Amino acid sequence: MTAPVVSLVADIGGTNTRVALADGVGVRLDSVHRFKNAEHDGIGQVIARYLEALGQDRDEITGVCVAMAGPVHDGVGTLTNLDWRIDKAVLALALSTDRVAVLNDLQAQGHAIGRIATSDLQVVMPQPEVPETAAKLVIGLGTGFNACPVFDTAAGRFVPPSEAGHVCLPASIVELHPLLHKLMDTGGYPSIEEVLSGRGVSHLHAALHGESAEPATILERIGAGEALACDTGALFVKVLGDVAGNLVLSHLPFGGVFLVGGVTRAFAPHLDQFGFVEAFRAKGRFSEFMEQFGVSIVRDDYAALTGCATHLSHI
Repeated sequence: MTAPVVSLVADIGGTNTRVALADGVGVRLDSVHRFKNAEHDGIGQVIARYLEALGQDRDEITGVCVAMAGPVHDGVGTLTNLDWRIDKAVLALALSTDRVAVLNDLQAQGHAIGRIATSDLQVVMPQPEVPETAAKLVIGLGTGFNACPVFDTAAGRFVPPSEAGHVCLPASIVELHPLLHKLMDTGGYPSIEEVLSGRGVSHLHAALHGESAEPATILERIGAGEALACDTGALFVKVLGDVAGNLVLSHLPFGGVFLVGGVTRAFAPHLDQFGFVEAFRAKGRFSEFMEQFGVSIVRDDYAALTGCATHLSHI
């Protein structure tokens, strides 16, 4: 009898790590555990505690795929907002398997596209009918910001890595100009991530109003219609629409744009209110051209795990 193919998949964010078991491309949802990164020294300790909690023999794990919020090169990566180093070779030794992959978290989200239930997709702009192989784009807002294109080729799906959150804020938004000196990163550079992220919500609010507030508090105040918070929300959504439109013109994802991440989901109820579609399409003589691209919000919090399992199944 052939032994079952049991893989371990993990999604490492800036704050939490989710770990699960997968059978082929299917994630066992009842096996998903969440760990606070601040309470652990690294992914090795998280995996060890996960297997111990499940009573799972590590020798039965036939593959492992880890998605992480940071750049990955040759199977090695360091998280952008956490002092953890993820090493493909170390994971292979720890779990006694040669089926190992380390992906950027947005790459994992890209591999999940097409395996997300329709009920977990919130349509922001309708998607015109196109061939299934049309290019797609994933844009993520969470602890940080990133984006990556998704290409379906004769050789399989190709999701190249990216660090799109660290390019500069768009010059086209004049409201940002007097605020740029307040929106610099630690290197003195006004990157997209300094606005379009969890901490970016707070940075933008402080730059606009000189007031410190947590992102969740600002979102609550937006929901209540409080004027200062709504000013922040309106500018945040305008930046998001403009940046998303820029990325679309860079990659031409006629198969659709997929917005992911906790900050995305938090702002979902306010995109219409603050004019996301108008900002997305405001590209001068290319504004009409922008109507060809659909936009959806992914509400599946475990999509990156599904993407890891899908990618691993093709190794």
